[in-house]
Amino acid sequence: MRRDELVEYLDGYLRVGEIEDKSQNGLQVGGPEEVTKVAFAVDGCQASFERAAAAGAQLLVVHHGLFWSDSQLLTGLHFRRVRTLIDGRCGLYAVHLPLDAHREVGNNAEMARLLRLRDVRPFGEYNGLEIGMVGVLDHRMDMPGFLGRLIQALGSPPIRVLDHGPDEIDRVGCVSGGAASMMDQAAREGVDAYVTGETSHSCYHEAGERGLNVFFSGHYATETLGVKALARHLEEEFEVETIFIDLPTGM
Repeated sequence: MRRDELVEYLDGYLRVGEIEDKSQNGLQVGGPEEVTKVAFAVDGCQASFERAAAAGAQLLVVHHGLFWSDSQLLTGLHFRRVRTLIDGRCGLYAVHLPLDAHREVGNNAEMARLLRLRDVRPFGEYNGLEIGMVGVLDHRMDMPGFLGRLIQALGSPPIRVLDHGPDEIDRVGCVSGGAASMMDQAAREGVDAYVTGETSHSCYHEAGERGLNVFFSGHYATETLGVKALARHLEEEFEVETIFIDLPTGM
């Protein structure tokens, strides 16, 4: 299909123009005008660019792109990355907050689906946008039971679990990536478990003082969900082949 038609569809479906973000969302690096194969990855980095080009993809869709609020000169690593895309005849499309918050293929919508949450609704305000999801489990679970379900959903164990909340879990809040700072919002929601990506030293005491069970499941692991769901969506909507480039960071 035509690249510009695909980009126009993605911009509209993901509401790129409606959501304020520090990422320059949308088409960041041009590529071939015809697209038959689309690669997906979490991070726009040298390894994902090389693998997308080697796989013959004409477009790579990532959650973390190359261009953010600050201008960046095309020198050093940045130049090398862009040159790899251009030489490999592969364009780059980035979608950050719009993919976190999307109600169908977003990171947190997918996490809620995989955890089998019911009565799901948005929560977790960031930059004027609710980017997370909160809901209730299909049945109450003890901590080991919920941990097992979380590992099955994400395909890897959490980096750290802080068990300062109830022994049984019913209400769960999900905000992918670096959302430890939203523990206060999770506590106000009355969740029994809060699932996010990254942790930090100060989180330990805050979780204890707020009486929260917090599952720090990795920035990378919690943000593979949206790009995978978006790939499935595009395969259903258009006659394009998709591949996922898995480059786990362990963080």
